[in-house]
Amino acid sequence: MSITIAGMTKSFGATSVLRGVDLTVADGELVALLGPSGSGKTTLLKIIAGLEWPEAGQLTVNGQNWLDLPAQARRIGFVFQHYALFPHMNVRDNLAFGLTVRPRDQRPTTAQIRARTDELLNFLQIPHLADRFPAQLSGGQRQRVALGRALAIEPSVLLLDEPFGALDASIRRDLRRWLRDVHDQTGSTTIFVTHDQEEAFELADRVVVMGEGRIEQIGSADQIHDHPASPFVARFMGAVVELPVTLRAGRAEAPGLDTSALDRRALPDGPATLFLRPDAITVEPDATSPWRLTEQTSTGALIRLLLDGPGGARVMVDLPRHTAPRLSVGAPLRLRPLAGAIFPAARSAPADEPAPVSALKEIRL
Repeated sequence: MSITIAGMTKSFGATSVLRGVDLTVADGELVALLGPSGSGKTTLLKIIAGLEWPEAGQLTVNGQNWLDLPAQARRIGFVFQHYALFPHMNVRDNLAFGLTVRPRDQRPTTAQIRARTDELLNFLQIPHLADRFPAQLSGGQRQRVALGRALAIEPSVLLLDEPFGALDASIRRDLRRWLRDVHDQTGSTTIFVTHDQEEAFELADRVVVMGEGRIEQIGSADQIHDHPASPFVARFMGAVVELPVTLRAGRAEAPGLDTSALDRRALPDGPATLFLRPDAITVEPDATSPWRLTEQTSTGALIRLLLDGPGGARVMVDLPRHTAPRLSVGAPLRLRPLAGAIFPAARSAPADEPAPVSALKEIRL
């Protein structure tokens, strides 16, 4: 099932949650909606499911206007973060629920329902859990049952809202790989919501980064990581160091900064901001640099450096511990970014607005 969303808007009171969202999902594609809390991800998912309604916009699935259809007519499979299993039903009955409540003229026979649940129990690799109740299951087992219940009705579209958010990290990793296998075997069109970058990039064919009700960028893991489309995406991807620079002939310049490892950018000369990740910066001794090493600590895998610069500015650099050079506190160092994103300055400061005193801003992780 292909999905097309156009001009979608939604507000709750005076708060705009979706601000003109346009998105196309291909038949059989697995797409992740990635973004911080409040970005509109879950609201968009609920509109597709028929649990919310937009103020404006279009939602078509295989050319059919789904905004004309009630939720029960859309044959959506929905998996929630907290499972939403029926505690008084065993696993088999939970899996069969969506089939048993169909209108009488569409309901499979008892034998057909049992055959379908047997098929799902084997597909989910949980036949030994058929007679257990949700309280007797682990978190990962409950989530498998929740997904199986959504798949039982052979949904036209599968929607997952933070499906692994309540699970431990090791279980999440195992279930992510398992869910990708399930998707590939069923060929369903799947959209899932997450705020976990690793989860989105590992699972999805494409990732849709959302912020404040808008789509900021759509692409693969490498595209979004290496080429963020906006300052919002750069910050969300961990570019927590922001350096005001001057662009000249496509190259960023600033005191104590060596940008020779960065590609030239087709941007106009003038003020700009260079966004950097702490692990994408190296340092080199340079007696002329205004940056001084003030602190270094070990996280086990990394040596974390803090450098102070002009105007009381501070920058954080993460180096692999086993290859990090030996440095002394107080040493003058030149910053050498290996990768980064550059965006032209949005505006000039008004005459009555004080100029920034910091050449570099750090947002602590």
